[in-house]
Amino acid sequence: MENTFGIPIIPENEQERLNALGYFSIINSVPDNYFDSFAKIIASAFDAPIALVSIVGDEDVFFRGNFGMPGTNKVSRGKSLCSLAILNPKPTVFKDALKEPCLLKNPLVIGAFGLRFYAGAPLTTLDGYNIGSVCIVDKKPREWSNNDNNILCRFAEVAMLQINTYYHKSLETIGKT
Repeated sequence: MENTFGIPIIPENEQERLNALGYFSIINSVPDNYFDSFAKIIASAFDAPIALVSIVGDEDVFFRGNFGMPGTNKVSRGKSLCSLAILNPKPTVFKDALKEPCLLKNPLVIGAFGLRFYAGAPLTTLDGYNIGSVCIVDKKPREWSNNDNNILCRFAEVAMLQINTYYHKSLETIGKT
């Protein structure tokens, strides 16, 4: 996998994280409107043009909820800033992507897309694995407060509750895989 960040993007617990992700049937599930509607609410709350609910797989990042990037369902893990958001227990925030050394070779930042702002809170399983993120993206730099962090974290908690409720495989199903 190409890594455009110049820093490691694979967590030390990657295999365990992928195993935890395997307990959910969310990556290959049929798209539903819940997460798209949820992303729209997140975008509205932050007055952001783009909001995503992402799941970080082994090679790709899948957008289960997408507002503002129609027709985009996934991106390479080595290019998606959501790959960075799963590395930390707290939100990952880049107020001005052009001032972040690890982003200066990223095609989403330096290319036609023009990403300038990113804030992503990890989606954390009950056993502590970060399987994705709730994030907002803008094409202009933005200010960001501790209150914004708190709100984004609450959105991530709600998204994870939805994942736990509707996408968690039963123990019976896991035994058959």
